[in-house]
Amino acid sequence: MSNGRRIRVVIADDHPVILLGAQHALAQFPDVEVVAQARQSTELVDVLTRVPCDVLVTDLAMPGGRYGDGLPLVGYIRRHFPALGIVVLTMLENAALLKRLKDIGVIGVVNKSDDLAHIGLAIRYVTQGVEYASPAVRAVFDMLRANAGGRVDDMLLSPREIEVVRLFVSGLTVKEIAVHLNRSIKTISSQKTRALQKLGLERDSQLFQYAQSAGLMNLSSAEGAVPAGGSGEP
Repeated sequence: MSNGRRIRVVIADDHPVILLGAQHALAQFPDVEVVAQARQSTELVDVLTRVPCDVLVTDLAMPGGRYGDGLPLVGYIRRHFPALGIVVLTMLENAALLKRLKDIGVIGVVNKSDDLAHIGLAIRYVTQGVEYASPAVRAVFDMLRANAGGRVDDMLLSPREIEVVRLFVSGLTVKEIAVHLNRSIKTISSQKTRALQKLGLERDSQLFQYAQSAGLMNLSSAEGAVPAGGSGEP
């Protein structure tokens, strides 16, 4: 910090090994002080309310608390602790999700597959208001940006694609979604396929993982979704 005080950091992750590894990595940064830890969102929000800190280092997938996890949790923290710097830890390699993090004000992202020393670097950058992405995160952006012809926005899902993904991960089949939305099976199948392609995913299991982290699992049909019985076509 500019005044000589160390950067106060809270670490949140539901895996004890990651908590230990992150704390060990940050011990190598004399300007960083870990002031608290948390393992789920209820504990995290309580800690942030009680313990003064400058930066939160948090896992993206951290189920089990009353405030959820993924993008909904990060959004909640951004709204209620606007001065707090955030560094997100994640195993997800999905450019669309990473861009959504950036859109809600997260400028530091570290992939857990990278050396955990990148957490300390990200903290230093975020404290100065500068973006930081670890090597694996940068590689994902570079690859998908190239695949999209440089247009990262092309990787974002349309409202109808979001609705198809939301219904699919809720347990409906493509045929059931077609009936629910009054569209053809071919249209629903195409929209699901396009969603996978835009997100850089290959398997349905990856789509479930994305949907959970993006908060689509709990999204009601009234939130950002196209209502059933729309025009019937994309």
